Amino acid sequence: MTRAPRLILTAATLTAVALTAVGCGTTTVESPSGAAPAATSQACVDDTTATSTDPVTITDGVGRTVELDRPAERVAVLEWQQIEDALTLCVAPVAVSDVAGYETYVQAEPLPEGVVDVGTRGEPDLDALYAAEPDLIIVEAFSADDELIAQLERRDVPVLATVGADGADPIGNMKHVFSTIAEATGRTERADVVLDEFDEHLAAAQQEVAAVDLPTRDFLFFDGWIEGGNVVIRPYGQGALFTALGEELGLTSAWTDEINDAYGDGGVDPAYGLAQTDIEGLTAVGEANLFYSNDDTPDSYVTELEKSPIWTALPAVADGRAQPFPAGVWGAGGPLSNQQAIDAYVDILTAK
Repeated sequence: MTRAPRLILTAATLTAVALTAVGCGTTTVESPSGAAPAATSQACVDDTTATSTDPVTITDGVGRTVELDRPAERVAVLEWQQIEDALTLCVAPVAVSDVAGYETYVQAEPLPEGVVDVGTRGEPDLDALYAAEPDLIIVEAFSADDELIAQLERRDVPVLATVGADGADPIGNMKHVFSTIAEATGRTERADVVLDEFDEHLAAAQQEVAAVDLPTRDFLFFDGWIEGGNVVIRPYGQGALFTALGEELGLTSAWTDEINDAYGDGGVDPAYGLAQTDIEGLTAVGEANLFYSNDDTPDSYVTELEKSPIWTALPAVADGRAQPFPAGVWGAGGPLSNQQAIDAYVDILTAK
């Protein structure tokens, strides 16, 4: 869940670019010779929802018009939330970015065999990407001027850009990205089922948490990493997806830094709702309940965090109210990752 460098780059750099609307024409894609991998989750094995075959016209997340003669079947996906989304829609990508990272940090939807790894998310191997013969490439961007979009548009394969985060409505944006990918792949009927299940899951969780007598409903979720031998803490503030989930469950965010475009300089970035501090900075939340990521990797920041006397002296730690989420609950994921996060909150808050 930490993956600090990628999130910092996305939030601090891309959100500073103004949105510009551009258009792209209809693209006819010839049928490729090889079959796409099959989605293998039990939900997809049992799925009976219909797949549309109608032409598609979409205004994507950065205002571009994307037109397809038919819904995409062979998608290449260059960001983890969107990889998860495609799999939840029972559309197995033919190519994705950073397989090893995805399999470490995202447990909601396992990748099937046969998916091509095209390298890093920001700088994919274009030869490997196009050799997989996608009929749609799904990327994450905050502007139509994104360099990756411009690079990909030089080839005759449509590019669909989705906005990975929106601090004004993080849950709504998560749903919108999912629905956009569903529209592009003809899987809107499946998307409606999944989103209805998400809403029902959240509603049931709200009732469970409301019934619990907590010493405080203030909370903070955070993750972190090691930098220069020191623990860096990344609090999730206003606008963060996991903060919004906690608030939906009746909790109150204890991180009070205001939105500041200069991420890491005392504020909360406007897209992802993330801040940056050190272990001592956690004292600012007082008695709040603490939730944090621990992906159980060899370089996990948690090993050093737990050695700190500042950490062990925090009220939530001393009272047993500082608990990790299970490994692999991705903090910028789709509906299923968010259901995992909801379950983690509920399991911790209702534990006897």
